[in-house]
Amino acid sequence: MSDQFPNICDEHRAFIEAQHMYFVGTAAPEGRVNVSPKGMDSLRVMGPNRIVWMNYTGSGNETAGHLPRANRMTLMWCSFDKKPLILRAYGTARSVHMTDPDWDEMAALFTVEPHTRQFYDMTVDLVQSSCGFAVPYMTFDKDRPVLSQWGQTRGEDYIHDYWRRKNTQTIDGFDTDILRLNLGEDQ
Repeated sequence: MSDQFPNICDEHRAFIEAQHMYFVGTAAPEGRVNVSPKGMDSLRVMGPNRIVWMNYTGSGNETAGHLPRANRMTLMWCSFDKKPLILRAYGTARSVHMTDPDWDEMAALFTVEPHTRQFYDMTVDLVQSSCGFAVPYMTFDKDRPVLSQWGQTRGEDYIHDYWRRKNTQTIDGFDTDILRLNLGEDQ
């Protein structure tokens, strides 16, 4: 019921680009596994083995704390309409922060919001498809505007203070280096 591929083919890419939501999974060697839903216009398939996604400020920053400890990432999409399908991309990833030289290159791929926290540049080494027969039918109405409105009305100083209060460590206490890597500060 599942098939494996060494890269993202055109059919996979079309499926990915048609989805309104995807999930990101990461884990350090110890501690909790994190799975986060992502949406909005935040992901680009850059080639058969490369995906870039933009990470917005959120209540946690687990991926940033996990990748330096165990560089592995899984992205997952599932169809909630039409043909049932689950697609996973497995690989490694690197964080791209505001102070990194390729920040502008990544930013050019998206509409960067004031609350954009980092980008993740993923190298895909395996793609797996599976049936998705148990995934329910659901319809998409629209993206929620709440996060964009929050970021646009708060301003840069508020967002950076939010990072200090909420995004410097994972729930297991791993440093995310958000302040050092984005603002050049010590945490």
